[in-house]
Amino acid sequence: MLLAFQLLARWPLWLLHGAGALLGWLVFVLSPTYRRRFLDNTAQSGLSVSQWRPAVAAAGRLSLELPRLWLGRAVPIRWQGAELIERALAQGRGVVFITPHLGCFEITAQAYAQRFGPSHPMTALYRPARQPWLAKLEARVRARPGLLTAPTTRAGVKQMLKALKAGHCVGLLPDQVPPLHQGLWAPFFDKPAYTMTLSTRLAQQTGAVTLLAWGERLSWGRGYVVHVLPAPETLSARGDAAVVQLNRLLETLVRQHPGQYLWGYARYKAPRAEGTD
Repeated sequence: MLLAFQLLARWPLWLLHGAGALLGWLVFVLSPTYRRRFLDNTAQSGLSVSQWRPAVAAAGRLSLELPRLWLGRAVPIRWQGAELIERALAQGRGVVFITPHLGCFEITAQAYAQRFGPSHPMTALYRPARQPWLAKLEARVRARPGLLTAPTTRAGVKQMLKALKAGHCVGLLPDQVPPLHQGLWAPFFDKPAYTMTLSTRLAQQTGAVTLLAWGERLSWGRGYVVHVLPAPETLSARGDAAVVQLNRLLETLVRQHPGQYLWGYARYKAPRAEGTD
């Protein structure tokens, strides 16, 4: 598999995205479990078929672009809203980046590390892959100059708090189901979803700025646009109210770009104890 990754890393982005679109549709057609979850999630959102259909291909593109992003040449990246980051860093405040399963979430951390990492490194929360070879590869390629990684454990949380208190930045996927006792149930598209409290707690405990960031995948392999947006409202000091606000914020962003959301993710699954698969 590592050899396949190394070979795919040499492909042009347009070819990876073309093959990825085919892969996305093949998985959708051939996997009843995946298709059922995908359709259940889109039905829960209330969006039309024409709105979410492009997301079938986008899921495949997400998978096949990884070798290039991890092991290949740099890809074209543009920014929208980078001044929000510059302003927060100039104030000496850390930044909590909220990046949902929208577009290419891998590129947002890489783009930040490239532009801002030399002076203000980012610590990104991640859950290692279950496959040993992939977990080993992730650990090697995700840690790069200006970009550190933190596991989804209590030690990882301490690492992120330390980074914010030093005026640096952290990034996490707020719609990732956290381990048991590390989240609260809150509506997401009107259905209870176990939602992490970490993103809101980090901002509240450190006074860091909360920003939304997501990587728009451009057509025909033209690269990516990293969008940075301010949180439109102050998050509540109450944990239960804050996660409701967070999910409402994510819903708004997903509704604006449904064709790039990862609808096949098991968003409504029950949490597991820390350290279990």
